[in-house]
Amino acid sequence: MTEKDLLQSVMTATEAAERWGKADRTVRQACTGYKGAPPRFKEGEFRQSGKVWLITVEGMTRVFGAEPAK
Repeated sequence: MTEKDLLQSVMTATEAAERWGKADRTVRQACTGYKGAPPRFKEGEFRQSGKVWLITVEGMTRVFGAEPAK
């Protein structure tokens, strides 16, 4: 995998929400868990960098299904 491919495989929660047509809050709650539930993403599919959540395309696809066609 090239460096460009690596960069394209990771996105912010806001970008992921836009690309998948989800609310930003829905994606962030999949990172943090909700009402005592564990996070929906698996280890290695997401991480927090400062105040920004980073998510892999693979994680989004596993949790929310394939990215909708544009």
